[in-house]
Parts: sequence; structure tokens; C-alpha cells
Amino acid sequence: MLRYDMAQLVPDVPVLRRASICAVVVPHARYRFSGRVAASVFHRVDPRRFQRILVFGPSHYLSMENRISIPDATHYATPLGQLAADTDWIAKARKLPFITCEAAAHEREHSEQLQLPLLQSFVSTRIPVVCLVCGQFDHRQARNAGTALRELIDEKTLVVASSDFTHFGATFGYEPVSQGGMDSRATIDRNAFELFASRDVDGFLHYVKETGVTLCGRDPLALLITMMPEQAKVSRIAIPREKARSPDDANVNYIGAVVEGSWKEEAATKRAEPVLGTTPLEAEEGEQLLRIARNAIRRAFKLKCRHPIWGMVPAGVTPNLKTMRGGFVSIRRNGELRGHTGEVFPRREIWKAITEQALNAAFHDDRFDSLLEAELESVEIEASVLTQPKRIPTWESIRIGTHGIVFRKGTASAVLLPQKPVEAGWNLRETLIQLSLQAGLSMDAWKENAEFWVFEAQVFRERREETAANSNRPDTKKEKEEV
Repeated sequence: MLRYDMAQLVPDVPVLRRASICAVVVPHARYRFSGRVAASVFHRVDPRRFQRILVFGPSHYLSMENRISIPDATHYATPLGQLAADTDWIAKARKLPFITCEAAAHEREHSEQLQLPLLQSFVSTRIPVVCLVCGQFDHRQARNAGTALRELIDEKTLVVASSDFTHFGATFGYEPVSQGGMDSRATIDRNAFELFASRDVDGFLHYVKETGVTLCGRDPLALLITMMPEQAKVSRIAIPREKARSPDDANVNYIGAVVEGSWKEEAATKRAEPVLGTTPLEAEEGEQLLRIARNAIRRAFKLKCRHPIWGMVPAGVTPNLKTMRGGFVSIRRNGELRGHTGEVFPRREIWKAITEQALNAAFHDDRFDSLLEAELESVEIEASVLTQPKRIPTWESIRIGTHGIVFRKGTASAVLLPQKPVEAGWNLRETLIQLSLQAGLSMDAWKENAEFWVFEAQVFRERREETAANSNRPDTKKEKEEV
């Protein structure tokens, strides 16, 4: 009966083996609901390159905080025969602190077990398998676990992430609808998948938490993100939409995907560490930073995720924009400050700094309410690109209008950009008083035992007419559609 059911899943599904596939995402509902999606994915796997298959499934029945359970077994038995367990790999994995063996985690768990007959039918009956049931991971431990597991994976390993996507309807008590009523059951899954495909584990986990999306494979997918090769390409497999229905209107969405790439890190393909930026930016590069900032905020509204999504480098990013620099983003509406955040000391590429600080200024500046989507086209964005701060022996070396200032005294500190004293009409003494007050100290705190660093800034500002024009530019329209 099982062999017959497997055959009925793929009467018209072509076998399109790809030697470049290193991981897959497959659903785990009953075969009559999601089996066609899973079979279509497995039909693309070339079994000749693999000597083990790791199946990561979520734990539906047992709470296991920051842990993964692997059963003590030498074989897995299904009605189609036995699959050997890769006991050598399991022995290595058992040395990791988060790997455990919880018998209760496997007694009723279907997320990994339902994959086994599919593997036997559409991939191989001879490749050893390891079933891993994943508990509930926090952000930090998901990164740590994925990094540790990545060390145990080689070119002969296929990783299977078992996950259904949104569960909605009366049974699950969930219906994805945005504040504006624009989200649908399909778009919320598409947004979650885009975050997964962009390999941003923090953005993915934040999105799942903020939307409450009922995605049962959250942890296998998060682990796969952290394990995924840097140059990996994620592709969704186009299959007619299928969903499970029951009399009480329970529905589940399914997505199948393949990850193409090499687990082996080649020295030649490793990305070089960014260098410290010293060359001033061209006007066009400043304009590109402003576009990056605005598009990051626009995408945050679209995806309902207020954290950066690191995927491909945006088009138009020059080598100069890939150098490390400090940067600030200010948002103004009708001349009034609406958000202002940044980082002074260079620690990453400037386009990344501006991307994240744009989101921080829009949504995470505690002095202001979060920016509303209706406000976006009426605000102006300012990006400041900083030189590396240099410590000076005394405040007397500060030049108002030229120097930005980092003030420190004990554990207290404050920062002013070069343009702030000029805009406020402060002289040097008034500026130092403001720094002291901003640091939460007395107005004379700057006079003794204080430390000062100075830096300069290139400031790029949007103009209202340009902001309106940019919203209708062809490339902006294309970016909106791509988002």
C-alpha cells in the first residue's frame, strides 16, 4: 500500500537531478496532503554524491530548550525496509553539548519519520540516515548550534529540513491579516521564505515572533540558515499549491525548496575582510546610501520585519561603500527630527551600517514613536558617513563645524555630529555643556578628567522633490515589486 501511495505522488513529476544540491526543505504532513511537494523536491536530489542524510525535524510533542535529540539506534525500519543509521557521525555529534537522546522525543514524532519512506522511494535505500528532532532554540543558541553542526558536515552530506508552513483556520486559531488587511495566507509564507532564503537567521526568527506565524519547522530552518554555505543559492520548487483541509476548516500551507552550494569552504571563495575607509565618498555614492536607507525601511513595512535582511549586496554598491566606516541616519518630517541613530567607530561595511541604522532610526529610537508607513514618503532621510575617531589630548583642539565629538567620563558618554552645534548655534563652551548634560552629568563635567575623540562627517541629505520623484523612478518601482 505504501509503495502504491508513493507511486501515485509522482505520475507526472519529472526527475530533474541536480548535482549541486546540498540541502532541501520539505513538508511533513500526511502524504495525501503534502507528499507531492516533498516528492517533487526529492526528485531533484542526485544521490550519487552523498554518503549520509541528516533529517532535521521540529519537536511537536516534547519541549527541549536549546537541544537536539538523536535516537540510540543502528537502523530505522519502515514498511519499505530498513535504513542504516550513520553511527560514526552520531558518535561525533554526541560530543556536542546540545545533543541529547530523549526517547519521548521520537515515540510519536512524525516530522522526521515521514521523510524516511520518501527518501527510500525517491532518493536511495542505501544511504545511511540520521534523524534529529530539534527543540526550541533562542537566537544565540541557534547560531552556536548551527556553527557547531556545520563543522561535522562535508560534501557527502545531504541536509533535510522538515517543515510545514502556515497553519491557519479554526483548528489552529490563527488567521494572518495585517493591520491594513493586505496580508494573505500566501504572502505571510512568502515573506517568511524570503527571510530564510536571504540567510538572515535573526530577521527570520524576529519575523516568526512578531507575526506569530504558525510555522512548525522554525528551528530546523533556523539551524539550516546558520549551516548554509556562504555562496548558497536557495530556490523554491514551483508546485501547484496544496493544503490540507478538514471539516473544522484546518488548513496548512506547504513549501518545497532546494539549496545549491558546496559545504566545502574554498579559500579562494572566502570573502575578504573589509578594510577601513579613508577615501571620501562621491556624491553618487552618497545618493546610493540614501536609496539603500529608504529601501530598507520600505522593505521593513512590506515584510513586517523591522530588522535588517542580509542577502545579496544591493545593486550600485561600489568598492568605496564596502569599506568599514561609522555612520548615522537621521529622519526628519517637516524639518522636525523623527529618528536619529548611528555608530561612531567603524566595525562593518558602510552600506550595512546605514541599512541597519535606517531601521533603528525609523523603528527603534526610544525618543520617538515608530515611523508609520503612511509617513514614509513625507519624511527626509539624512546619512552621515564618518571618519575614524581620533583621541585628542584636550578639548581645546575641537573645531566647531568640522569635528564631531565623542565625550567620555567614567562610564558616561555622549556623541554629537559635526552639524549639530552649527544647527543649534552653539559655541565651543555651549557644545561641551550639552555633551556633559547629554551624558547625564553636571554641566561642568567636561572641565576635568574627561576624554575626547573627534571625527569628521560627510553628510548626504534627501530633498523633498527628490523624495517624491524617487518613489516613481522605474528602478524604485522594480525594487518595490521585487520586495
